Amino acid sequence: MSADRPLTAVFADREPAEGAQGVLGFVTHGTELDSGLRFDGIPRLSLPVSDSGWQFSETWSAGGAVRSGRVGNLVYAHDGERLFCAAHIPASPTYHESTEAIYRAVFELTGRLRYPRVFRMWNFIGGINDDNSEGTEIYRDFCVGRARAFEELGPDAPVPAATGIGAHGRGIGIYALACRGGLPVHIENPQQVPAYEYPDRYGIKPPKFARATLLDDAGTPRLFVSGTASIIGSETVGHGDVAAQCETTLGNIRLLIGGENLRAHGGTRGYTLRDLKLVKVYVKHAADVARVEALCAGRFGTGTRVVFLNVDVCRSDLLVEIEAYA
Repeated sequence: MSADRPLTAVFADREPAEGAQGVLGFVTHGTELDSGLRFDGIPRLSLPVSDSGWQFSETWSAGGAVRSGRVGNLVYAHDGERLFCAAHIPASPTYHESTEAIYRAVFELTGRLRYPRVFRMWNFIGGINDDNSEGTEIYRDFCVGRARAFEELGPDAPVPAATGIGAHGRGIGIYALACRGGLPVHIENPQQVPAYEYPDRYGIKPPKFARATLLDDAGTPRLFVSGTASIIGSETVGHGDVAAQCETTLGNIRLLIGGENLRAHGGTRGYTLRDLKLVKVYVKHAADVARVEALCAGRFGTGTRVVFLNVDVCRSDLLVEIEAYA
């Protein structure tokens, strides 16, 4: 049975009960003590992104009858039109091999179950700016494994919207969305170099993601904005200035989702910041969270749910990163 209702995401504070109907996946943004992967008929991933005891949850709801399961290190659920899957990589001296293995498992699963179009991925990486046991930054180590898995798909394989952000503790939490029908359109920002074309100084392998993905989901457009930061071209701008970085980041999103850029990618309309429904703002330094909250106040719509998380960002000189969904 194909899903006849569009994919829905909500930020909520209540976890669905075991056996709850109509849930594709459930992600808790909480503490390190509760991190990890669970499956009780619903894929559940807990991410260690809070050190204060505060947490919020993200529920992806299905549009039809749900089938779910576990294969290897992946838990998943699908409804005939979309698939949610999640994985957790334990702490390791290096991550390129385990990341490649998990990504290849995601692609094998989505192919086997006939959800070939992966359109959104999230990666929460413990110690993202730290060095691994070989002296390579953990994020760059992760990017090697991710890139190798994408390379197995062929040189023209599309890359989806994605977030690569820090987490407390060690290990990596990953979750993804894929679809069977429709054709996701992956969007780039005209004032940024595509991440997958970054020069070698940012790592052996560049980050494999698009700046956004636009999806026609059961006749309803869905816009997924990747983790976006204060980068022009491929360079960080606003070094040491969280206000400048926040403004540049919001400007990047505004340009990315605006009508001119989306129409250039084949879209029929544009969006504004006030059209965004779910927004996550990642702030590197705890002392900057209140200031970033003030800078973001009034920028989004009255119905927008915005959450602020204090975690490291994918470059040591980046102070804020923002992702969104509309």
